Amino acid sequence: MKTTQHGFLRAAAVLVAGIACGLSTTTWAADQSNAADNIKLVHPGTLTMCTHLPYKPFEFVNKDREVVGFDVALGKLLAKDLGVGTEVVSIGWNQIVSGAVFAARKCDIAMGGATITAKRKESVQFSDPYFNATQVLLTKKDAGISDLADLKGKRLGVQTATTGQVYAEKHAEENGYTMVVYDDLALLTTAVSSGAVAASIQDSAPLIKYTQEHPDTVIAAAFDTGEHYGFMAKKDDANANRLMEKFNTALANAKADGTYKKLYEKWFGKMPPAAE
Repeated sequence: MKTTQHGFLRAAAVLVAGIACGLSTTTWAADQSNAADNIKLVHPGTLTMCTHLPYKPFEFVNKDREVVGFDVALGKLLAKDLGVGTEVVSIGWNQIVSGAVFAARKCDIAMGGATITAKRKESVQFSDPYFNATQVLLTKKDAGISDLADLKGKRLGVQTATTGQVYAEKHAEENGYTMVVYDDLALLTTAVSSGAVAASIQDSAPLIKYTQEHPDTVIAAAFDTGEHYGFMAKKDDANANRLMEKFNTALANAKADGTYKKLYEKWFGKMPPAAE
């Protein structure tokens, strides 16, 4: 996931230059205080959301240089309920899942197809689950690879600080492959297309999207890891607790009134029966 800077950066986001960039995505008639909800935002009038770009179709920069995607759309539901605008800040994934971005007050919430794990819960709090995921193996169509066992003596790409990396590490010895760690999804998928690695393992949704856009690649195998994504916020913090409660309410309402289904189908296609 690359970090890119755009001309419409908010002045506050520029202060984080070198490690992050802010990209304005939406504005509404903003309630500067959010007094009714007793919620304080990092930047009054704006819900600041951290992620690590790109992670298509969850969050990415489109041809109009706007940050869009499924996660962004869900974040906007919260912002709308709060009566504020939104801004996305792209920053290192490790800084997000470690909770460092919240300690440094760089954002109010964070997103990015983040699997809810016990380890991550030690550093951040999670919202209610909003997406079911699994791990898949991406290869070139002519690679002759159909499972991890076919990678013996070969190189397997993973993305740093992801559950895909954890899964690959767990099975490395038995399958005899060498792991190559990449900082973001774009580098990881490019490594497969260029032949730098024989395959990569990552969450299903972004890799399936990649195969649709790169027909010379294929999903060779899937591993049912039973993962669920959640939004993140500061741990053990009363203000963050209120914000997360507000997000969970917005999510529940979206599922109840059909908004979630509409957004899912926009970014992924037909919802699987188990998710409806």
